[in-house]
Amino acid sequence: MDRADVVIVGGGIVGLATAVRLGEQFPDLSIVLLEKESRLAEHQTGHNSGVLHSGIYYRPGSLRAENCRDGKFAMQEFCEREGIPIDICGKVIVATSEDELARLDNIYERGQANEIKCEIIGKERLDELEPHTAGIRAIHVPEAGILDYRQVSERMGAIIREHGGEIRLDARVTGFDVRTDEVIVHSTGGDVTARYVVTCAGLQADRVTQLTGQKPAAKIVPFRGEYYELRKEAEPLCRNLIYPVPDPSFPFLGVHFTRMIHGGVECGPNAVLAFAREGYRKSDIRLGDLADALSYSGFLRMAARNWRTGAGEMWRSFSKRAFVKALRRLVPEVSVADLTPAPAGVRAMALGEDGSLLDDFVVQQSDRVINVGNAPSPAATASLNIGRLIVQKLAERIS
Repeated sequence: MDRADVVIVGGGIVGLATAVRLGEQFPDLSIVLLEKESRLAEHQTGHNSGVLHSGIYYRPGSLRAENCRDGKFAMQEFCEREGIPIDICGKVIVATSEDELARLDNIYERGQANEIKCEIIGKERLDELEPHTAGIRAIHVPEAGILDYRQVSERMGAIIREHGGEIRLDARVTGFDVRTDEVIVHSTGGDVTARYVVTCAGLQADRVTQLTGQKPAAKIVPFRGEYYELRKEAEPLCRNLIYPVPDPSFPFLGVHFTRMIHGGVECGPNAVLAFAREGYRKSDIRLGDLADALSYSGFLRMAARNWRTGAGEMWRSFSKRAFVKALRRLVPEVSVADLTPAPAGVRAMALGEDGSLLDDFVVQQSDRVINVGNAPSPAATASLNIGRLIVQKLAERIS
């Protein structure tokens, strides 16, 4: 049986960043990364909208806020060092009515507490930045940016291999035998005995955590984010990034406009329950996944509290005109003819039994295993810092 000092489960950007950081700090350790798909970054990372977040939304003092801030600068440095295109283009968070102004001010206060470079701007300045918006006031965040996280992940994978690490694709983990002095990791790509294990399983995080013998902090419920792209002739309607003032009662930022690093403008997402944990199309259904979500008390409680908003999301999922109506709150000139369908993503939403959203990073640990139980947005932005945090925890064990 093969042996390694550390086995990392999951080939998304958090697992890859952890392996990179581990190799930097402990270059003599043997590392094996197991990924169940035939390529890296196949799920949340590969379907990411490509935004480099500033950290303006997150509760001051939370792991999300702290890791986003430091992780953003680490990601910028990584891209610049590795020759990966990145554009610090800035974003605007736009209030379109008087009743949104108090919430806009609250976001600005969070930005100040998190030491984000941002400013409240009036309509005249907003029109200079994004002349097609309907905003009456906005927050300008000049340090937000865009990049390609799949490209970042591919480079991270290359670095791991260059430094002697092993990446096994098509290696779905089926179980763990956790012993006093080692862990045997069973996978379809072969079994590996490790001194320590780190799991970064994303959409399967709760199930993999349970396989290690730990009780998950929350159940993962998959939500599909549905997008459109602006046709080429309509792309001037958005210069960079245009976001709405988020509804604090709903765990999503709302539909927005995102310029992509390789060209084009993405519009969305619309957020609906996915009928499979990796269900990127409306037709993707896994009965076990669906039953798992619909029978979960946490999902039922969240759905009961947000049924009006949820019904609107479902309607927009099937009505392009309804989707355009939501976009027109930000950019009135956009039309049905301006939009073409774009690939969807699926978000791993961690819900407690009371229906509350776990809105921070969750890391659970035992003597031999560290599980990343929840890594919500801005996990991609913060990935290198999350990796450093995990390595710090490992360093306390490694002799």
